[in-house]
Amino acid sequence: MFAWLRSLAFRRTINLPPPALLALSYAILIVIGMLALELPVSTHHSIAWGDALFTAVSAVTVTGLGVVDTGSAFTTTGQAFILLMIQLGGLGIMVFAVLVLSAMGLPIGMSHHVFLREDLNQTSVSEMVRLLRVILWVVLVCELGGTALLACVTVPEFGWQTGLWQALFHSISAFNNAGFALFPDSMVRWANNPLVNVTIPMLVIIGGLGYSVIADIFQLRQWRRFSLHTKLMLVGTAVLLVGSTVLFALLEWDNAKTLGSMASAFDKWQASWFQAVISRTAGFNSINLAGMHDNTALMFISLMLIGGGSTSTAGGIKVTTFIILLLATVAFFRRQQRIHAFGRSIGLEQVLKVQALVVTTLLSMMFGVFLLMLTHDGEFLNLLFEAVSALATVGVSRGITGELDQLGRTIIMALMFIGRVGPLTLGFFLAMQVPPRVRYPASQVYLG
Repeated sequence: MFAWLRSLAFRRTINLPPPALLALSYAILIVIGMLALELPVSTHHSIAWGDALFTAVSAVTVTGLGVVDTGSAFTTTGQAFILLMIQLGGLGIMVFAVLVLSAMGLPIGMSHHVFLREDLNQTSVSEMVRLLRVILWVVLVCELGGTALLACVTVPEFGWQTGLWQALFHSISAFNNAGFALFPDSMVRWANNPLVNVTIPMLVIIGGLGYSVIADIFQLRQWRRFSLHTKLMLVGTAVLLVGSTVLFALLEWDNAKTLGSMASAFDKWQASWFQAVISRTAGFNSINLAGMHDNTALMFISLMLIGGGSTSTAGGIKVTTFIILLLATVAFFRRQQRIHAFGRSIGLEQVLKVQALVVTTLLSMMFGVFLLMLTHDGEFLNLLFEAVSALATVGVSRGITGELDQLGRTIIMALMFIGRVGPLTLGFFLAMQVPPRVRYPASQVYLG
């Protein structure tokens, strides 16, 4: 394992650009995970190779969609393999490789920093080692702290051994925005538990903010010194959380299939908060999502597309991308040549990157839904929900995952993989600055 990591990091045998090498790393991890899940010690009863592959893809891409029940199909060993894939997929295989190389006493050279920069979507190689230390501390504190809090609920209910394992599993799954749960109904059994409704969402939020934002918060501690990215992420996340919580409550308050069956207003607000948090990144649920109104499902799809933060365990087009898209639209109608936010300007190059990311995401989504509709016609909303959940690596489902045929499952796996490694590849091409060799005269194109 160490020899493979060493050869991978040093690129002695493989001459590939960083994004391609990262995608290859995730693909290799998926294959290893699939083989591990097919071991006799991993399952109570043997599962099909296709089910093992789907589970491995979902775990490595920290999505959370599943075709078998994690708690009943896999033994503790199999669940541990899934948890390891979630952790490696969440942190990023190249981050893990650099950590291992450092622990072995090997120097981290510039080539390692380039790989790490691509995996974390950073533009400065000088901050990589500092960011890496922040990542380690944040991961350890959040996951162990989340385990301790969740154990207060799971240990009294299931005993020390089982309770601690469940607390650790759900803590790591939540922080990495994976959404894997050990119960068939996810978190429905604890929909009225305040501790679970605070701990799981907070782990999801911290994991979805992004490591660069967390580094700013812990090291600068002053709003005026925060980077523009951090300010946009904090404001955007707060607005999305508050707005989606209120909107979900308004839309589902009297729906007997979701919030309407809950006894108190406090429980309804708890459930609304939980769904508002997980809708953009996580994949857990504390209510039956298949019972939501169609307009609520459309809201969910929109939030899933937005996703979380850059350099985080979340997917989607990212909050900052969505904000810049809105700012660019406002600037157009105001006839402004520059975009301004918090006393800083955002250049045209950033807007073009946003445009490329959004268009690529939407085209991937539409193509995926089109392919799914070839064999599952008549279930458009559910298929759209599933496709966006896979592409944005969210992992929530309206119960259609297990009903997909082999073609449908293959499409969902492809969307999950694209959603995880696609932005890395796209970011690499966006970072390449190749000046045009020929300048052509400008001309007018009629729009609208």
